[in-house]
Amino acid sequence: MKSTNKNFLYNVLYQVFVFIIPLISTPYISRVLGVNNVGIYSYTYSIVYYFMLAAMLGINNYGAREIAKVSSDKRKMSKKFFSIYFLQLFCSSIMLIAFILFSLVMNYENKNILYIQIIFLISCVFDINWFFFGLEKFKITISRNLIIKILSLIAIFIFVKTSNDLWIYTLIMSGSTLISQIYLWIFVGKEIQYEKVTTKEVFSHLPQCLILFIPVIAYSIYRIMDKTMIGALANTVELGNYESAEKIINIPISFITALGTVMMPHMAKAKQENFKENINSTFYLCSFFIIPMVVGLLFISKDFTRLFFGEEYTKTAAIIVFLLPTLLCSAMTNVIRSNFLIPKSEDKIYVASTIWGAAINLILNLIFISRYGAYGACIGTVAAEFTVMFYQIWKTRKSIEYFSMIKNIFPIIAKSIVMGGVIFIVSLVVENMVTRLVLQIILAVLTYFVLNENYIIYDFLGKTRKQK
Repeated sequence: MKSTNKNFLYNVLYQVFVFIIPLISTPYISRVLGVNNVGIYSYTYSIVYYFMLAAMLGINNYGAREIAKVSSDKRKMSKKFFSIYFLQLFCSSIMLIAFILFSLVMNYENKNILYIQIIFLISCVFDINWFFFGLEKFKITISRNLIIKILSLIAIFIFVKTSNDLWIYTLIMSGSTLISQIYLWIFVGKEIQYEKVTTKEVFSHLPQCLILFIPVIAYSIYRIMDKTMIGALANTVELGNYESAEKIINIPISFITALGTVMMPHMAKAKQENFKENINSTFYLCSFFIIPMVVGLLFISKDFTRLFFGEEYTKTAAIIVFLLPTLLCSAMTNVIRSNFLIPKSEDKIYVASTIWGAAINLILNLIFISRYGAYGACIGTVAAEFTVMFYQIWKTRKSIEYFSMIKNIFPIIAKSIVMGGVIFIVSLVVENMVTRLVLQIILAVLTYFVLNENYIIYDFLGKTRKQK
């Protein structure tokens, strides 16, 4: 797994940088724009995001899988690339027209922000991350994000100065995404050659893309529609608190996503006899990162929220704690999806599980958001994630040995609890909030590293053990 772990580290950086720049700028943006403007941004983005999903049409998972299968043959790979990309181009163009028409007829007081968000949709035209993921070339995406995201961070601090600068912030965020997608095209010519494709070949991908598009849409219901419904059924202040909590929750999720993105093309090419070993090691690696993060956030969320977001975000800490179970569910379902369902083309299980999750989430959101605001959305999200996990486990129980997988992570749970004990002790003896939080984070990382030194050095990083 050494090479896979290396790709995992690359893709962790890719996923983290997607979130790390907004995370660094969040304390500044939260105070300059205010909780209401943060809610407006979140609400308008959630609207354009639906069109972005339709523009990509499940191509991110499908394209990476198909490219991985033919990566050893340049001609076949080139033909596959162009046929899939032309389908993406067609869908993106249709969605651009649809969004423009929707924006013109929609009755919304912050239309100027909604218009700027269209740049996110334009970026879908150029999004070919799936191609490089299929080739397992993650380093290219890192260099792109590193440069462009840092520049966007600098631009935020220079140009966003008051609560009236929401449009500038939106322009920077959407514009940097567009530039980062265009940047990848510089490297495409080195990997492929132009191959003419027919209309029939282009649309031959449509059925499978539509199948993988269903779970993408369903997933968006309990990850994105929450925000749309909070904005519609509650208010933008509630949404601002929920959006801020999700910024923190998305950091651990970025690790889960990174591992899944790496393992999916790897497992698509893996031999049958390697499946059990790969699934077990992937689940262990995922648990190794996620469980201590859950424990850490449980203890530090209150202090972290006050320091990071400001006193205005009163509900954010409680929302973070409420959403922590979703991290454990997401870790399990990501392993199942990326290591078994998609590589094995078990798309029906994947589709059905997300439909069940979306249905549960939608029903609970309608019941609870109007009553409890952001807390109501948490109820729906946790229930949806658990439903998806339970369904996938039940349907794959004969193919995956879950008992042995869970048994193997007991040491991780025990060591994470020890780490949590260290954090708790610091909270009792240190009064100053800033000092307390810094010490908790440093001592938690050191404690967890010491307890897992052998695994990190010899198993994860692949250093050769000395012979006695």
